[in-house]
Amino acid sequence: MENEPSIIYYFSQRDLRPSALRSDVKNHFGGGGLLAFPRVVAQELGSSSQLLTPILRAPETAYSYNPKEEAENVAEPFAVGSQISLVSSMQARNSARFTVLGSVEAFEDAWFDRAVQGPEGKAVKTSNRAFAKSLTAWTFMETGVLKVGKVEHHLSTISDSKSGNDSVAQLGYLNPKIYRIKNDVTFNIEMSEYSFDHLSPFTVSPDDKLQLEFTMLSPFHRLDLQPISTTLNSTIFSATFRLPDQHGIFSFRVNYKRPFLTNVDVKREVTVRHFAHDEWPRSWMISAGWVWIAGIWVTILGWVAFVALWLWSEPAYQQSQGKKLQ
Repeated sequence: MENEPSIIYYFSQRDLRPSALRSDVKNHFGGGGLLAFPRVVAQELGSSSQLLTPILRAPETAYSYNPKEEAENVAEPFAVGSQISLVSSMQARNSARFTVLGSVEAFEDAWFDRAVQGPEGKAVKTSNRAFAKSLTAWTFMETGVLKVGKVEHHLSTISDSKSGNDSVAQLGYLNPKIYRIKNDVTFNIEMSEYSFDHLSPFTVSPDDKLQLEFTMLSPFHRLDLQPISTTLNSTIFSATFRLPDQHGIFSFRVNYKRPFLTNVDVKREVTVRHFAHDEWPRSWMISAGWVWIAGIWVTILGWVAFVALWLWSEPAYQQSQGKKLQ
């Protein structure tokens, strides 16, 4: 790249709208229709950075080459097939975004709703206008922006007579600073997704999971958060679990990072203490302690019996009948 220009040209006229990057990633740029991308600059992202994401890939039969070395047969193409990205994006760790468009002409008025030859040879209007709207909306953070609302946690009790969310009832007040080991705890988080000009309830892809970590250095629990209720502009996710038998400083953490969505990293610290001296179960309630309790009472009764026997068997004293010596 230091000796030669890094811009490689790939000539394309039509392509389909982008499909989802993965099954667990929401598609913000999909839809029907064809895209017209004249005089495209090919991009090869590689795999060195997780912050770079392709939005629109070239067809499998595509290839790119240096036009300065143009020949009838290209022996060593620069990139082929899905290695070529026509539209690429980067989202930084602070959720800042920028997009690289391989064809400037694709967003010109001349290519909006322009009739091009379709796969079956028929004239089809392009979808460049709709794609430009979705692409610019994502780039300028009008879509794919997550907002966290209320974050709550509290003690709870679980009823075996009920099922689902009705089996969990709140105990005490919200967001206490200290818990006890083996407490049943419920964690709730409210999340929304910004869609152009309003907030809408956030929905997780069926192949994806929104998870809660209860961690101290490393996670002790990693649980799936389930949606329990929905408002006009948010979804409330919840998880109920039992605290581990370990005291210390713990954190409720929701660390959700997905392509094309702003990063969510929510952390709430709490203290987990041992049982207090009056919270331990009594010894007679523990079956393993019955042997030791029996041993204590056997020792006490044996000592009382020994003392009583010793007192009862005391020898009688007799007066000496011998003469008194002078």
